[in-house]
Amino acid sequence: MLALALLTAACGGNSPSSSSSGSESGAGASAASAGERAAVAEERLATNTLVPLEGEAPAPRLPVTVDSSDGRRVTVKDTSRILPLNGGVAEIVFTLGLGNRVVGRDITATFEEAKKLPQVTRAHDVSAESVLSLKPTVVLADTDTGPKEAIDQIREAGVPVVVLDPATEPADVSTRTTRIAEALGVPSAGKALNARIDRELAAARAAVPRGSEPKVAFLYMRGSAAVYLMGGRGSGADSLIAAAGAVDAGVEAGLDKPFTPLTSEALVSARPDVILMMDKGLESVGGVDGLVGIPGIRETPAGMNRRVVTLEDGVLLSFGPRTPLVIDILVDRIHRG
Repeated sequence: MLALALLTAACGGNSPSSSSSGSESGAGASAASAGERAAVAEERLATNTLVPLEGEAPAPRLPVTVDSSDGRRVTVKDTSRILPLNGGVAEIVFTLGLGNRVVGRDITATFEEAKKLPQVTRAHDVSAESVLSLKPTVVLADTDTGPKEAIDQIREAGVPVVVLDPATEPADVSTRTTRIAEALGVPSAGKALNARIDRELAAARAAVPRGSEPKVAFLYMRGSAAVYLMGGRGSGADSLIAAAGAVDAGVEAGLDKPFTPLTSEALVSARPDVILMMDKGLESVGGVDGLVGIPGIRETPAGMNRRVVTLEDGVLLSFGPRTPLVIDILVDRIHRG
């Protein structure tokens, strides 16, 4: 509770401390303020739980007809059994106060409230049979959800499927929240959640120290499968790095695809000051010691100084209500020096 109180105070409001935060933003936030925010964010993420909107759970007003990103118009008449097929989408549904209506999850929904729900994906592929066995009254997917045949089978069984655009930057969280809230018949709750997230994002960005602009390379690795990729434009990490006041080394090096196979030459040329990874990715290559043994890593400033920042796989690129916490942590760790 103390962590939540501190974070709420840091994120804005009408208190004198929030006014101070606003003036601090103009002059450049201190390292201490970034460190304090990061400590609170780390404590929050360590619980791996969500913070729903205050007050009673919203009562859906149905039916509603909404646009789906697959070009269809979808009518939702019943939200008693919701099935989100994306971790970030699931976070939004729970934070809106509708978690008690969720009947299943996909592999990327790793937060505590979802862990006991049945998983309906094999790896990242949706099992139509598993979905239909849960008798959902509405399914929320995105355009990356597949295989297409499974989504078609769910729809053909008479289940409304609302498809959303993928989220690859903090601004997408607001759009997603609005669309999800509208599809579930709780638009006012969506507006309230967006207002909260906007305040938290603004406060996180305000803590970026002025005059510091390190280069950060996002590396996606799965050592056991020999997958070594470097993030570029559209990876999702590029927008988080920018929000944290840093430069994406892959984007600056001209990588126009979200992910490009890693070469030692490209990495040495990019010269990142910091390497950003997911926890399991770093673990898969043997930790920092194993990482710096990969050709090209040791020759970068990040490798030489062993400056590696990691975050939990299910949080870093989830683009949901916990994204401001991710930025709080990145601001502190990236600029720490």
